[in-house]
Amino acid sequence: MSDYKSDLLRLLDERGYVHQMTDAAGLDALAARQVVPGYIGFDATAPSLHIGSLVQIMMLRRLQQTGHKPIVVMGGGTTRIGDPTGRDESRKMLTDEAIEQNIAGIFTVFDKLLTFGDGPTDAVMVNNHDWLGKLGYIELLQQVGTHFTVNRMLTFDSVRLRLEREQPMTFLEFNYMILQGYDFRHLSHTMGVRLQMGGSDQWGNIVNGVELGRRMDGAELFGVTTPLLTTADGAKMGKTAAGAVWLNEAQLPSWDFWQYWRNVDDRDVGRFLRLFTDLPLDEIQRLEALEGGEINAAKVVLANEVTRLVRGDDAARSAEATAAATFADGGAGKDLPTLPLEPGMTFASALTAIGFTASNGEAKRKIAEGAVKLDGQTVTDPGAAARPGRLSLGKKRHGILG
Repeated sequence: MSDYKSDLLRLLDERGYVHQMTDAAGLDALAARQVVPGYIGFDATAPSLHIGSLVQIMMLRRLQQTGHKPIVVMGGGTTRIGDPTGRDESRKMLTDEAIEQNIAGIFTVFDKLLTFGDGPTDAVMVNNHDWLGKLGYIELLQQVGTHFTVNRMLTFDSVRLRLEREQPMTFLEFNYMILQGYDFRHLSHTMGVRLQMGGSDQWGNIVNGVELGRRMDGAELFGVTTPLLTTADGAKMGKTAAGAVWLNEAQLPSWDFWQYWRNVDDRDVGRFLRLFTDLPLDEIQRLEALEGGEINAAKVVLANEVTRLVRGDDAARSAEATAAATFADGGAGKDLPTLPLEPGMTFASALTAIGFTASNGEAKRKIAEGAVKLDGQTVTDPGAAARPGRLSLGKKRHGILG
């Protein structure tokens, strides 16, 4: 165990959130003596975030649980540019209306996981377009540009890797790290924010902000990053063969969300319970120690707890009841995805349309492998006309053709 004095760093450390910190001792001392306003930025490129962002949202929840103030920064300004980190191509431009709609959709998840209000530890959501949109170009160059050297900017992974792959980077994107650094300085200057958190790929951007605040204002700022989150088999969190695992119901039904957590690798259960639930650590240790078929009980707990936090109690109860009806009784629970059959629809096209496969080619391969069943009978001909019934792909994907 760590010897941190603050509840904040103790909690972040024991649950596995910490990868790097700019000044652990300084942040620990600050968090032990006062309320620390801390923020994470989220770009509004879609109407929902996916589970790859959930560890960051939970970091803000932990901040609030330990008596500090979470600031959610929506990138209404930076979304117009696009973070080049980990990307080989420029992000498409969105209209102002689309960005505002996306922010409204994203807020619904934060509203479940954080307590918003006007109190000293209540969460607030701000939009960086409110200050970046008013920043004059000459002013930016004079006040901020003098603190960044191109030499150093070229060493950051977000720039270096793109150039090494000989992929073009626009001057617009090159400015992203300057604007993100300015966000930290602005929030420190206007709201007393002392901490920025983010994923490990944001380390360079966070350090820029820490240094900018020190150079412009003499402020003592801090940064914390989380480890790169992958599943036990090395896959990136948030992506599946069928697409992204979205946090919002409108983008992904709660049954599918629940199923994602129910089907995680045995090796991930304990880690995910620490990161994504509020269960006590001793209970998590008991659950992750289960072996054989009993580990499935721990996965149901994981699925229920995460779904309850993100989607609400009703969604969790309904999904578990559907699972019980589907798997234990061989029936068809009410939350299973349903696909109305259309004239000429084949089993291959039905598998893709219902979201079990990413393409008809993949669907044909699954049928050839004997992995597809209708009402318990193996489907052998991908070109055969699809019939009403309970469609299954392997043991984990089930739906209703009607």
